Amino acid sequence: GERQRVALARALARSPDALLLDEPLAALDTRSRAGAARELGRVLRDTGVPALLVTHDFTEAALLGDEVAVIDAGRIVQRGSAARLAAEPRSAFVADFTGAVVLTGTARPGPDGLTEVALDGGGSVTSTAPGKGAVAVSLYPWEISLGPAGAPAAGSAQNRLPVEVLSATEVGNRVRVGLAAPQPLSAEITAAAARELDLRPGAHATATFKAAATRLLAL
Repeated sequence: GERQRVALARALARSPDALLLDEPLAALDTRSRAGAARELGRVLRDTGVPALLVTHDFTEAALLGDEVAVIDAGRIVQRGSAARLAAEPRSAFVADFTGAVVLTGTARPGPDGLTEVALDGGGSVTSTAPGKGAVAVSLYPWEISLGPAGAPAAGSAQNRLPVEVLSATEVGNRVRVGLAAPQPLSAEITAAAARELDLRPGAHATATFKAAATRLLAL
């Protein structure tokens, strides 16, 4: 981290009109990167120097950028605030970059104005978003709830998928749970919920999420 600080100080000492920062935090470990990102953001705000930051990390882009441009195959495919990109991705690539779970399948009109998606590999998903034909279904890990395998339906969530736990990684007071289903999923739940459900590799559970939590993107 010290080397990055020195390089940034040298660049700013020349009073540049703009800065190009190419993966400035890539060499740092996860813990150091979070602190360095906050410090870099503070320096950029205090100096007011326009900066173009290149990164493969959406969290980093969201923390440091006023506007985020996503490039796929050499073209800008979407640009806007980080919040807008996460809420309204225009493609499966953008959805995946922002951290969404992306499932593929075939959509057709369903009852009550909803859309039914037959997932590739088996299973189905109901969405409030319109769609037809080949689509990607995107939703975020924190929109997915986990319950015991075979538990009766409860609440308003219309989507239920049987899953097997592949991994459980603690992130502060949360746990990111990797899941095997017809297509891979990941859910983010509290550490207390993970302990209560005794989620360990090989355990079976039920993943549920609301139709309104999904977005459909044409493929």
